[in-house]
Amino acid sequence: MPTIEPDSRSAARRALDEQIAGEEHLPPPPLPANAAPVPIEDHLRREARRPLALPAIVENGVIRLIDRGVKLPEHSRVIVVAEST
Repeated sequence: MPTIEPDSRSAARRALDEQIAGEEHLPPPPLPANAAPVPIEDHLRREARRPLALPAIVENGVIRLIDRGVKLPEHSRVIVVAEST
């Protein structure tokens, strides 16, 4: 049985959660009429990109790619792996 805990979210976070909950749901993925049923995870997996490792330098919190010819798509997700100094 879950334990009930007091809501410790800030007022701003609570308002954001309410806004997100009130947004429209995503439309179902486009499928042909004769498509066999598959889990939604399979449809989402098609959109996912494989991770890509790129050499970069982090200066004052800004990530600068060493190879200036590499262009990342807008809103790319970046994971920084840094060696501690």
